[in-house]
Amino acid sequence: MPGLDGDTVPGPMVPIEVYFGGVPQTYSIGGASVGVPGVPAGCGEVHRRWGRLPWQRVVEPAITLASSGVVLPAAQARTLVSVAPALLPGEGAAIYAPLGELLQGGELLHHPGLDRALGILADEGPATFYTGQLGSLMVDTVRADGGALGPADLAAYQVLELEVGHALVGGCHVYARHDLNGTIDTLAALPADLATMSRPSRAVAVADALRTRGRQRLGDTTNISVVDHEGDACVITTTLGIGAGLWLPGLGINLNSMLGEGELITPDLAPGGRVQSMMCPLVVVDDRGELVVAAGSAGASRIRTALVDTLLGVLVDGLDMPSAIARPRFHVVDDTVHAERGYPEDELEALSAAGYAVNRWPNKDHYFGGVSAVGVAGAAGDPRRGGVGAIA
Repeated sequence: MPGLDGDTVPGPMVPIEVYFGGVPQTYSIGGASVGVPGVPAGCGEVHRRWGRLPWQRVVEPAITLASSGVVLPAAQARTLVSVAPALLPGEGAAIYAPLGELLQGGELLHHPGLDRALGILADEGPATFYTGQLGSLMVDTVRADGGALGPADLAAYQVLELEVGHALVGGCHVYARHDLNGTIDTLAALPADLATMSRPSRAVAVADALRTRGRQRLGDTTNISVVDHEGDACVITTTLGIGAGLWLPGLGINLNSMLGEGELITPDLAPGGRVQSMMCPLVVVDDRGELVVAAGSAGASRIRTALVDTLLGVLVDGLDMPSAIARPRFHVVDDTVHAERGYPEDELEALSAAGYAVNRWPNKDHYFGGVSAVGVAGAAGDPRRGGVGAIA
């Protein structure tokens, strides 16, 4: 949360609406929505503690991709339609609708200048976002657009190491941070006899565990899960919120809109405080401490839903990773179950009999999250968002 400099009062944010599943969702973007970024410092700390290659070499492949651009997957193109009101302001129009029409799947997505920004990051290290030239440019850009982000906010940023929670699922140990959705607490609240319950009964038990925290939000959240040949796992989830519609000039970087996510801003949040998050990277180990699953998800309020269903698929139902991630899911909002096309009808009937209103979606949709996971059951990314998995 910015404001430590105390010399600037943030201006109003810019309200926008995006339609998600036919329902309008209100967000706020602009300079006043930009919070202190944590990704550069986080990546730098991971590299400092566990990295083996030189920092410049780690960043090098990203520079190559940024220079050439990447092919936009069809699933991402479908998501672009929903989030266009946030991504098209400022430099976004030339990037996401270069010929006046939104990019389609298979077309080239290119952020001009991003390779230059990453080159600066490679040469100067992560600190350039906080006390170097990128940080200085970010402060000037945000303040020119009505935000309060200042040098003191950037200089004070620190990576925090948090305690993790624990839950038993399918005889395995799940470890995850305590997120705003309560993912690890939801897993811990599931009945111990899930493996012997009928699937309709289990669906009701899972819905009951999920019901306490129903939200429907979009978000530009990304997850990657990696395990090396020695069994070391790394799961990183990052988010822009929905994006501030504010870009670092000539550097291809869209700034975050985390302060425009109203449900994340609590009355006690003061300058320098941490905005809460729904992100929940996790690992699963067996009784010997051997890795079983490393997983995370995009999807804001549906992160918890997607991870719970994927873990049940692998740890309880014995599915391989691609099948567990791709199978139809449901998500609970208050007393309504939103179910993807293909979700078993007998389970939906049990949910209806238990008092839930059931909203049957006509297809699988990016609304239901975007898991990426790797483990003994294989590796997979979520087809809902063009995700991929690979084992080398």
